[in-house]
Amino acid sequence: MFYRENGQFKTSYRADQQIFAIAQDRWAIGLLLLVAFVGVPALASDYMFKAILVPFLILSLAAIGVNILVGYCGQISLGSGGFMAVGAYAAYNAFVRIDGIPLIAALLTGGVCAAMVGVLFGIPSLRVRGLYLAVATLAAQFVCDWAFLRIKWFTNNSTSGSVSVAEMNMFGWSITSPMDKYLFCLIVVAVFALLAKNLVRGAIGREWMAIRDMDVAAAVVGIRPMYAKLTAFAVSSFIVGVAGAMWGFVYLGAWEPAAFSVDRSFQLLFMVIIGGMGSIMGSFFGAAFIVILPIFLNQFLPVLGRLVGVEISTAGIAHTEIMIFGALIVWFLIVEPHGLARLWSLGKQKLRLWPFPH
Repeated sequence: MFYRENGQFKTSYRADQQIFAIAQDRWAIGLLLLVAFVGVPALASDYMFKAILVPFLILSLAAIGVNILVGYCGQISLGSGGFMAVGAYAAYNAFVRIDGIPLIAALLTGGVCAAMVGVLFGIPSLRVRGLYLAVATLAAQFVCDWAFLRIKWFTNNSTSGSVSVAEMNMFGWSITSPMDKYLFCLIVVAVFALLAKNLVRGAIGREWMAIRDMDVAAAVVGIRPMYAKLTAFAVSSFIVGVAGAMWGFVYLGAWEPAAFSVDRSFQLLFMVIIGGMGSIMGSFFGAAFIVILPIFLNQFLPVLGRLVGVEISTAGIAHTEIMIFGALIVWFLIVEPHGLARLWSLGKQKLRLWPFPH
């Protein structure tokens, strides 16, 4: 009754093709942004900023990049962690070697370098697909891990192998406190999510989806597979590279190559699978699932152990958390292979008919 389109007439193609065509969606998104920009900074604690909100936003941005390649273009990638490392180290070198470079310019430099590396390792996608492409992109992960661990120039000749950044400023805004970092991440993620949504709705997005569904048929109707696949790798790696730079600069502050290991690549792929492939909203759902669930289990399992009279050790909690987490992933893949975004879509369809289904 409250989520109906009755009376909302479209008088132009522009109105019919807008991102949020239903007024209730526009109100909900406006309210959500108001809460994110005003309510959360006023109510959240420093712990929530550091442990939950900042990593959730940055991983959501990385998941959007992976979703463009995997969900929209259908190219399996296991090298996302390596592309994040390229973005982080490229942004770091730009930040420390170029005097006075703005923070945004350093982050975008990391994204551009990651895009170039992504295109380089995306060239095999022109000849191979499926498992073979996954192995080719996995090679990018190992090459990046080796390069940043062995080539001292990338770490500015650091003896420990780790790098760090400080004094982040943007237009006179000192990004030092947890709330400032949260707001900075929120602005960047909101801008990139809007750009990504408009991109996948446009001509290039339709080309990606045509390649994903059937590349031979797409080539027959005039779509260039080489152009579509390499642009998908470039755009995806650019967004992932910016997310990697933000992960190092904003969240970690100091990092080493192990921060972008192959585990990070699998984590991002799980986010896309759980959240929903081919959905920008699904990237946020997947990131929330991955970030919040381990924290919830870590707090809930000791309470459950005390209720049943069993003392669970710290190691037991960690192992149980991993087992439950893996079981939930398998359960989601079996029950709803299209991810949480599909459940969200079904819920919206139900609300359009409630309380008078037909």
